[in-house]
Amino acid sequence: MATTSGVSAEDEAYDYTEAFPALPMIEKANTTPVSGQWSNKFTVKTSKCTQVFTVPLEERRFKDDFGESSFGDEGKQAEICKDIMAKTGVTIEMSLSKDQTLTVVVTGKEEQVKKARREVMTKLQTQASGSIRIPREHHRFILGAKGKKLQDLELTTATKITIPRTDEPSDAIKIYGTKEGIDKAMHEIQIISDIQSKLAYERLPVQKVYHPFVCGPSNSTVRQLMDETGAKINVPPPSVLSDEIVVSGEKEGVMKCKATIMAIYEEKKRKCQTVSVEVRKSQHKYVIGPRGNSLQEILAATGVSVEVPPLDDPSETITLRGEQDKLGPALTMVYSKANSVVFAVVHAADWLHKYIIGKKGATVKNITSNFPKVHIEFTEGEDKIQVEGPPEEVDQAVKALEDFVKDLQSRMDFAEIEIDQRFHKHIIGKGGSNISKIKDETGVAIRIPSDSENSNTIRIEGEPQGVKKAKKELLEMASRMENEKTRDIIIEQRFHRMLIGARGEGIKTVRDKFNQVQITFPDQGRKSDVVTLRGPKNDVDKCYQHLQKQTQDLIASNYQAQVHIFKDFHKNVIGKGGATIRKIREETDTRIDLPTEASDSDVIVITGKKPNVEAAKKKIEAIQKELADIKELSVEVPHKLHNSIIGAKGRLIRSIMDECGGVIIRFPAEGSTSDKVTIRGPVDDVDKAKKQLLELASQIQNTSNVEEIRAKPEYHKFLIGRGGSKIRKVRENTGARIIFPSGDDADQELITIIGTKESVAEAKTEILGLIKDLDNIVEGEVNVDPKYHKHFVARRGEVLRQIGDDFGGVTVSSSPIRGECTFDSRYIIGQKGRDVRKLMDEYNVNISIPPQDQQSDLIKEDMVHIEVKVDHRIHPRIIGQKGRGVRKIQEDFKVDLRFPRGNDNPDIIVISGAEDDVYDCKDHLLNIEEEFLQDVLDNEYIQSLTQAPSRKSEEPRVNDRGFAVKNAPWDSAPDTSSTAEFPSFPGASGGNAVAPNSNKAWGPSRRY
Repeated sequence: MATTSGVSAEDEAYDYTEAFPALPMIEKANTTPVSGQWSNKFTVKTSKCTQVFTVPLEERRFKDDFGESSFGDEGKQAEICKDIMAKTGVTIEMSLSKDQTLTVVVTGKEEQVKKARREVMTKLQTQASGSIRIPREHHRFILGAKGKKLQDLELTTATKITIPRTDEPSDAIKIYGTKEGIDKAMHEIQIISDIQSKLAYERLPVQKVYHPFVCGPSNSTVRQLMDETGAKINVPPPSVLSDEIVVSGEKEGVMKCKATIMAIYEEKKRKCQTVSVEVRKSQHKYVIGPRGNSLQEILAATGVSVEVPPLDDPSETITLRGEQDKLGPALTMVYSKANSVVFAVVHAADWLHKYIIGKKGATVKNITSNFPKVHIEFTEGEDKIQVEGPPEEVDQAVKALEDFVKDLQSRMDFAEIEIDQRFHKHIIGKGGSNISKIKDETGVAIRIPSDSENSNTIRIEGEPQGVKKAKKELLEMASRMENEKTRDIIIEQRFHRMLIGARGEGIKTVRDKFNQVQITFPDQGRKSDVVTLRGPKNDVDKCYQHLQKQTQDLIASNYQAQVHIFKDFHKNVIGKGGATIRKIREETDTRIDLPTEASDSDVIVITGKKPNVEAAKKKIEAIQKELADIKELSVEVPHKLHNSIIGAKGRLIRSIMDECGGVIIRFPAEGSTSDKVTIRGPVDDVDKAKKQLLELASQIQNTSNVEEIRAKPEYHKFLIGRGGSKIRKVRENTGARIIFPSGDDADQELITIIGTKESVAEAKTEILGLIKDLDNIVEGEVNVDPKYHKHFVARRGEVLRQIGDDFGGVTVSSSPIRGECTFDSRYIIGQKGRDVRKLMDEYNVNISIPPQDQQSDLIKEDMVHIEVKVDHRIHPRIIGQKGRGVRKIQEDFKVDLRFPRGNDNPDIIVISGAEDDVYDCKDHLLNIEEEFLQDVLDNEYIQSLTQAPSRKSEEPRVNDRGFAVKNAPWDSAPDTSSTAEFPSFPGASGGNAVAPNSNKAWGPSRRY
C-alpha cells in the first residue's frame, strides 16, 4: 500500500461514525385511525344498482331460444337484450334454471335499470291486459304533475297504462303487461283512488267584504281552523275579486270548517254596518301600513274591517265595516293612522340634488341622521325635494334641508356653453385626458352630452371661480378647433417606419417642431398610404410641406430596381465570404437583397439612389455576362397576341423558357399597348427562344388550332425521349408545338398541341401512335441481390444506360429498395442516435425516421448512398449552430448526412437518399467547401502567428486516492442473526434466520 510522508493511508482515513453520524431518533406518531362519528361522514352511495327478476316458462315469449338448435348462434331474445343495452347503457345477463324459468339480471344506473327492466319484460314475457274502473275525478291524481306519477308507476310495474281522455265517457283504466305487473299496477291505482275517496272539496259562497272576518286578524282564525281539522282553507287574496272560499281535505274536517266559516259569515252579515269617510289619497298607504299591518291592527283591536280602494282607483273614500258599537273606535284609529305622516316640499334646483345627496348618499344621511322616521325623495328633472314622516320630525328635516340648500347656492354656481358636437370628442381627449386635466385644475364637474343626445350644450358646475376658469378654457379650445383643418398626405407605406424612426425618434422630432399638429399613421394591417395631419391651418400646411420634402428625399434615396440573375450565379455575385457583394454595396452605397436558397425566385432587389442603383445593377449584370455570355434582345410581338402566347396559367410561355435553358421572357405590364417582349439569357438559348416565340406568334396569328390529348403521366418521359429527342422529331415532322404539363399543373395527363389545322392533326396522330406503342410495352423484373445494386447505379446509373442502349432502347430502371415498418421510434434511435447509426452501418442502408411533429410510427429504409470527400475543417460550417445548417440541408435535399466518427476517414461524409437528391446534395457540399476552405486556411495561418508557445513540460500530478473511510458497514460481514439489523416483519412466524457460513465482507475485495 502506497504511503506519503511516513503517514499510512489507514491513518489518513476518516472513521465512518464520525463522517456519517446517526440521525436523532424520533418517536413515531400514533397513526391509528380514530373511530367515531367522523368515520362515516363521507360515505358515498353507489350510483349503480342491480335488479333480478324471473320469467316463468309458461310466460316466456321465446321458449326455444336456449335450445340445441341455437347453440353457437345468438337467439332472438339475445338480440333484443343487446338492443336494450345499447339504448339504456345497462348490462343484462340471462340464465335458465332446471324448470326452464328465465332469470334476468340488470345492472346500471337506477333510472336506466327501471327503463331496461320494463323493456325486457315487455319484449321477453308474454303480455296480458286488464282494466280497473276508477272515478274520473281521481284520474288526475293517477297522472300526477305533467304525467310524472303515471310514468313512475309504469316503470315500477313494467306495464303500459292507458287512461281515457277527458272527452271519453269511460272511467275504465286499461293496463298491459305481465300478469304480475298488471296486478301490482292495479293495486297501486286502487290505493291512489281510495285515498282520494276519503277527501272532500267544498266551495263556500262568502262575499268578498266578509273575508277579513273569516280570516281573522293576521289570518289567526283560518290558521286555528286548519290546525284543528287538518283541512286546507284557500281564501283569495285582496287583489282577487272572488266571492267564494275553497276548503279541501278529509270529509270530516272539511264539514267542520264549512260549518264554522258559514256561521261566522251569517253572523257578520246580520250584525255588521258600514261607515264611509274621505281621506286624502296620499294618506291611504299610512292607513294600510307596511304589508297591511295597520289594517290588521285595527281589525284585532276593534273587530272592524277597513276597506281601502286600490292605488289605481282615484277614489278617496275609505269604508269601515263592523258592529255598531265598534265603528267609533275604529274610525278614530283610521284618522290617527292617516295623520301619522305628513308631507312637505323643499325647493332646490335640480342640478343641486347630487350635491345634497353626496357621494353614496353620505350628505343626505348626515342631514337626516336625527330623524330616522323621515323619508326624503328626489325626483329627476324637478326643482323640488319631497319630505314625509311624523309631523314634528318633518318640520325639523325641512329646516335642515333649506339651510343646506341656501349654503350650497351661496358657494356653488353653474354655466352652460354651446360648443359644436363634432368638437366634443377632441375636448374630452384620448382616454378623457383633456377634460380630466381641466376638472383637476378647476375642481368643477363638467357634463358633456353623449352622441345619442345630439346636443351642443356643455354644463359646468362647481365653485364660481372654478366654473369661470373652466368655461374660459373650454371656449378657447373650441375656438382653436374651429380654426383647425385636417389634411391627408400620401406617403408610401414602406417609408412609414423610416419616418417614425427607431423608438419613434424621427416622428418625435417632427411633432416637437409642429407641436400643435396631430400626425396619425395608418395601422400596419390596413396597408394604407394615407397619413392624416390635424391642427391649426398654418401649422398643418407647414407640417405637410416638411413631410413632403422628407418623403421626396426618401424616394430619391430608396429607388428600387430588380435584376434577374440565374440562380446558379448568385454565389458568384456574393463572392467568397460575401466579398463581392460587400464591395458592390460599398462602392454604390446601395442595399442589395438576394432571395433565399429555398426560394424559386432569381430576382435580386437593389435599393438606393437611382444613379447608384443603376450602377450596382450594371456591375451585377456584368458578373453574369462574364460567367455565362448573357445576351438580352427585344422582339416585336403584337400586344393583342400576348395573352394567347402566355397561355392559361402561363403554360405556353413557361414551356418555351424551360425548353430554352431557363431564359427569362418579360412581357409589358398588363394594360400596356407596347409590342416589345424582352428575352434574356445565354446567347444560344436566347436565339432559340426568339425563334420559338416568333413561330408561336405566327401560328396563333394564322388561325392557330389547339388540340388536347391525354396520356398517363408515367408515359410522358418516353414520349419526350432522352434529351427531348422524340418530341423534337414530332415537332420537326409536323411543325406543331407540343406542351406537356409542368409539375405544378393540377391535370398531369393533359398534353396540348398548338399549330395549324394540318400540323395539329399530324402531331396528334403521331403521339397517339406512340401512346399505343407504350400501352403494348411489357415490363419485367429481375431480382438482383441488394449488395450488387450499387454497381448498377454507380456514376449516375451509367451501367444501366449502357445495357439499355446495347439492347435496342430497352429502359432499365433500378429504384432503391425501400421498406416501411411501424415501430415506436424512441426504441430504434437510441441514445443520441447511436442505435440507428449502428443499424445503418451494419446493414449498409439508410433509415428515415419521421420528425416528432408528424406523430408517425412509420420508418422507411432504402439503399442509395454515396461518399463525398469534404475537408474536415469545413464540417462545422456545414453542421451550423446547434445543427441548424445540417438540418436545413437534409430538409432541402431530402437526404440523410452521416459525418465521420472514431477511426473513420475524417473527411468523408456519407449522403443517403434518392439518387437525384443525393447527387444534388453532393454538388452543394462541394460548393460550400470551395467557398469557405480558403477562409479556413487564412484563419489558421493568422492563429498560428498569434499563438503563444506551448509548455514543454508539466509537473507530474500526485496520485490522489480520494476520500477514504474506515470501520464502515461494508468492511465486515453482516450479522443476519441480529434482530436489530434484520428485524422480523410484524405478524411473521418462524424462528430466527440462519446466518450464512461466510466470512467474506460485502462488495468486491479491496486491494492496496
